Amino acid sequence: MNDRLPPDYYAVLQVSPHADGDTVERVFRHLAKRYHPDNGESGDAGRFNQVVEAFRVLSDPERRSDYDIHYGEVQQARWRVFDQASASDGVRSDRQLRTGILSVLYTARRNDVDRPGMGIIEMEKLLGAPEEHMKFHLWYLKERGWIQRLDNGTLAITATGVDEVMNGGGPDALPLLRPGSAGPAGPAGAEGPAGPAGPAAPDGGADA
Repeated sequence: MNDRLPPDYYAVLQVSPHADGDTVERVFRHLAKRYHPDNGESGDAGRFNQVVEAFRVLSDPERRSDYDIHYGEVQQARWRVFDQASASDGVRSDRQLRTGILSVLYTARRNDVDRPGMGIIEMEKLLGAPEEHMKFHLWYLKERGWIQRLDNGTLAITATGVDEVMNGGGPDALPLLRPGSAGPAGPAGAEGPAGPAGPAAPDGGADA
């Protein structure tokens, strides 16, 4: 894929990838009214244009079908946080992976609150991390009450986990890595990711 990712139109409209045409149109009308530049209270021309662009794609069956073919790649590239270069930096890699897990589960619940669960295989693909590397972090996040295992065996973020993501600036605050890169995309920082502060590695003084 190109370094410049296409937009996540489902996230822009805040709908599930399973949403039908009527739902897409209903949500579009709501968001278009909210962000229309003529709305003196919440108008936002930039957001309005994004919503219109997303609706044009998702409301057209042919364009939506073409988009869906590559949607999995968009999601994988958006959330990929683990690579061989970052594996050598244990603390930074651990923090990124925990933040990544919370972020993808937040997005899953935000997009489909009735079906918020995500399986390990899907999480492996999105984060680019094998299950063996996630086991410790999944245990830690469950112990903190930020994620839970549902009756169907999938994992989902809890209300406390949502608060943790939002306290860190939301899911898009996660610095992403590109395959083969040595650090987060964008301006480098000495302390690594600036995602949710909660999932920091526990140490002797932590309350984990």
